[in-house]
Amino acid sequence: MNRRTFLQSSVALPAVVGALAGCSSNRASESQESDALIHLRSLERIGVQLYTVRHLLSDDYEGTIRAVAEAGYDEVETVWEPDRNPDDIRALFDEVGLAAPSGHVPLGALKDDLATVLDASGRIGHSYIVCPWLNEDQRTMAHYREYVTLFNEVGAACREAGIQFAYHNHEFEFEPAEDGIIPYDFMLDEMDPDLVKMELDLYWIAYANRDPNEYFQKYSGQFPLCHIKDMGADREMTPVGEGQIDFGAILAESETAGLKHYFVEHDHPDDALASIRTSIAHLRSLEF
Repeated sequence: MNRRTFLQSSVALPAVVGALAGCSSNRASESQESDALIHLRSLERIGVQLYTVRHLLSDDYEGTIRAVAEAGYDEVETVWEPDRNPDDIRALFDEVGLAAPSGHVPLGALKDDLATVLDASGRIGHSYIVCPWLNEDQRTMAHYREYVTLFNEVGAACREAGIQFAYHNHEFEFEPAEDGIIPYDFMLDEMDPDLVKMELDLYWIAYANRDPNEYFQKYSGQFPLCHIKDMGADREMTPVGEGQIDFGAILAESETAGLKHYFVEHDHPDDALASIRTSIAHLRSLEF
């Protein structure tokens, strides 16, 4: 089952969306009572995961990167492109004023070609390398136990290169495995927290009906990266600000989470550039 099919197979909104909305209402009421004591803040730097504009990149890489910068983004998170010269990528990013603190690298490249990954990531300027996805046949508890060992090893190699390794979730890591264990919790509990951090996808954790703030509290400091994508009433992805996820209630816990980088993403936008422009406009106006 692919991600879009999975989205269309369910209709109930996750409780976390409503719960976070209620949390936001309470905070708004409290702030009215103690305005003088609360200093609202906003995001200083906002990034975009380039998977959002992948089709445009395949047609016009340079033009698309320039459009991302013109939309007001400060940072990008790359997707692994082994055939593209990392020095050329870095030169273009530098020219348009975009930092690239993070890159997504598939599991196969991490296992089979880590030296190349580390070299390219260093040349582009990444501080983080993120494993973004596990295929459906790679999600048994036997696999997750192997990943704990593998990810610790990859994390150690990344650290030697001055880079932090991290893992990006979808909804399936929150589904109980065959022995009732929650794989996401298992990985957080078993992996070395210094070698492997988490990039929390705020759409997918909401889709799984889990509260990100509970994870921020329990695993404080383990989430330096996040994906900001919104969920409509039909549970489909939508530009940030047009859905029902209360990002203010989540981002208010950034310090507890350890969040440093915030990447807008939309897997299947009708108009990718319009989507990222709408999303950044909302995030620039957001105070929490």
